[in-house]
Amino acid sequence: MNSNTNNELHVIFGAGPVGQAVMNELVSKGKRVRMVSRSGKVNAPAGVEVCAGDAADPATTKTLSSGAAVVYNCTNPPYTQWPELFPALQAGVLEGAAAAGAKLVVMENLYMYGPTGGKTLTEDLPYNPTPRKGATRAQMAHDLMAAHQSGKVRVAVGRAADFFGAGVMNSAAGDRLFYPAVEGQAAQFIGNLDRPHTFTYMPDIGKALVILGERDAALGQAWHIPSPETVTTREFFTLAYQAAGQTPKMASMPKLMVKGLALIIPIVREVNEMLYEFEEPFIMDHSRFERAFGLKATPLREAIQTTVEWFKENPKGK
Repeated sequence: MNSNTNNELHVIFGAGPVGQAVMNELVSKGKRVRMVSRSGKVNAPAGVEVCAGDAADPATTKTLSSGAAVVYNCTNPPYTQWPELFPALQAGVLEGAAAAGAKLVVMENLYMYGPTGGKTLTEDLPYNPTPRKGATRAQMAHDLMAAHQSGKVRVAVGRAADFFGAGVMNSAAGDRLFYPAVEGQAAQFIGNLDRPHTFTYMPDIGKALVILGERDAALGQAWHIPSPETVTTREFFTLAYQAAGQTPKMASMPKLMVKGLALIIPIVREVNEMLYEFEEPFIMDHSRFERAFGLKATPLREAIQTTVEWFKENPKGK
């Protein structure tokens, strides 16, 4: 392997599950990695440089991106504060990558497409976002591509559906599913359990984002990250309970109750905006990525089994 390539610096902003997945993939390839989080506290293996820094501050991001070949934006502000905080985080990381002359790889989700009436999600769909988070994500996507097209920075974007995997918490298929599954309790869900819904496995996200940083053919485009086969949410939940050796127990909160609670509880208000994702078929097509770069998703049963094992080994509250 080319030692000069291995000596390249890869800078990751954001130390949540996405940043950790990218870090793990880069470390497995022997790359030099710098992790940046606001607190500077990151569970990182030996050899990974860990720094504290505010990703929304361009002076900080320019300093911490210095010398980087690839910069990864894996930041994610509190769910109730996307419009207020997310654009500044993106702008700060972009300035850091641009100053370093580095490629910028950005993690996005699918909110910019908005409701499609069940149409399969492909990268060429027009943007039709809902207010607040959807509109924020759409504007950020436009801003990124404008920066690329202007020549300010070279950008590649990875988009994923709802995350699951070891350590994934605040997701429709995170701790609110896997802890009840391993404990034999009932999992609560918002939406229609019998609609097909794509979920994306976190290690596959790490592999995909690193590939986007490696391949110049990825630049200037958004790519849907390979995800396990799509099943209904009920089938996905059932597989989780079966992997945990438990009897499936699940309940869906009625739509009217969600709308009522949204009037008084901020986080439910934010979830209510995205309720369409769980009321209509939500199927993400990743075939373009697979054809271009050859990455295949981890099979669903294998991904769920590995996730269940992590939640068993890391009990709630410990």
